[in-house]
Amino acid sequence: MAYGLSKSKLQAFLQCPKRLWLQVHRPELGKLAGASAAAIQHGDRVGEAVRALFPNGRLIDAIDPIEALLDTQLVMAFHTDRPLFEATFEHDKVLIRADALVPEQGKYCLVEVKASTRIKDYHLSDCAIQAWVCRQSGLSLSRVELAHVNSGFVYPGGGDYRGLLRHVDLTGVIEPLTSRVPGWIETARATLEDGEPAIGPNAQCHTPYDCPFLAHCAEAAGLPEESEFPLRLLPHPGKLKAELEAEGYRDLREVPPERLTQSKHRRIQRVALSGEAELDPAAAAALSEHGYPRYYLDFESIQFAVPCWAGTRPYQQLVFQWSCHVEDSPGELRQLEFLDGSGDDPRRPFAEALIAAAGKRGPIFVYNIGFERSCVNRLAESFPNLSAPLLAIAGRMVDLLPLARNHYYHPAMDGSWSIKSVLPTLAPDLDYQTLPVQHGAMAQEAYAELIAPGTAPERRAELRRNLLAYCRLDTLAMVRLTWHLEGRAGAPSPSGTGLG
Repeated sequence: MAYGLSKSKLQAFLQCPKRLWLQVHRPELGKLAGASAAAIQHGDRVGEAVRALFPNGRLIDAIDPIEALLDTQLVMAFHTDRPLFEATFEHDKVLIRADALVPEQGKYCLVEVKASTRIKDYHLSDCAIQAWVCRQSGLSLSRVELAHVNSGFVYPGGGDYRGLLRHVDLTGVIEPLTSRVPGWIETARATLEDGEPAIGPNAQCHTPYDCPFLAHCAEAAGLPEESEFPLRLLPHPGKLKAELEAEGYRDLREVPPERLTQSKHRRIQRVALSGEAELDPAAAAALSEHGYPRYYLDFESIQFAVPCWAGTRPYQQLVFQWSCHVEDSPGELRQLEFLDGSGDDPRRPFAEALIAAAGKRGPIFVYNIGFERSCVNRLAESFPNLSAPLLAIAGRMVDLLPLARNHYYHPAMDGSWSIKSVLPTLAPDLDYQTLPVQHGAMAQEAYAELIAPGTAPERRAELRRNLLAYCRLDTLAMVRLTWHLEGRAGAPSPSGTGLG
């Protein structure tokens, strides 16, 4: 039996023959979802931008492979001067869809389009497979290009995406790989015709993608289950983790205390041994230096592979939402927020509302200061007339993350000080799992849908509520963390003023 193959299946084989076998014969064992909605959207938008550069091009949009093959043949027979998108070819039961075929003096330039900002190793085999099938199908290629996103491109507006993509001629580079494609096909089919390959977990499980069958392979290999308190809980261990593993240690509780020289490592071990959380009173002393009013601030941002607002670049971090809990005096709490769902560039109204909300004095608590501070600094660069108050806000920021990392640990945190790992250990009444939007990636997806032209008004209202609830919980979580570090109890129920 000659198994039908595709470019993606051959790429799965090149990553690991066992991955291909499982993908074909035991797909139900896969544990990971496919590409994220954001990654799919990036690819779709880049494809749309490419097609816009060739307005006389023809898209082969048939889903059925046989129909797509016939449509491709018809267009190429009667419209030899038109670029083709998603042109479909098959040879030796290997099916591919070419991102773009551009006519050039009786031949075609094959263009493989990627949403990444650089060429990656696996792109070469990708292009080689495409070129081999095209040539074996009788297509004469002038050259093979890879077009990837140009990170230096600045969108001028008006739908002008000339310069968005950087085209790299790979014709000569991929020739040695092209000659190997028949061997890949033969070996891939031989793999599929045999039993499940005896390949254990190794580096290939994560390169170039995380394999969805990793859990199955680990179980099949009989790898030991992780201990209750594994050595991976040690933050930034340097060579220590490898040394302890080489000596046979698997559980942090078994490690001689004198081997742990960092205070954070010793605290984690003490918590593992006692099963009780540990809070260093020094945290309260550090927080006592900060007066009132106190501001607890969190941003949400998004990155577009294809910029949609003039003056922005591919994958630029663009803020669209903030929440701020204000504690005017101990326990006196109110909440302010901003969310622009108009679809216009939200950065300037975001900055203006933030300046109005942040006042002139008082600490601004954030969690992982690098993100919020860099966002504010970029806003100051983009809007010079707002620079002074924005830089003043950046200068008032106080990072709660190192305070928590240096002074607090709970056995349920599993070695992580992310706000979503810390919050359940000190405020179980606040639960991200009850929200429709539960993390940053979901917030980006929700915002992209919120500003999409085709989103219905009822859905927009729902998305807006979901985004506001998520960002509001982020800042309320910081309030509760601060109160816990200070030894204060209480579960605030703020009434807020929405500005967005």
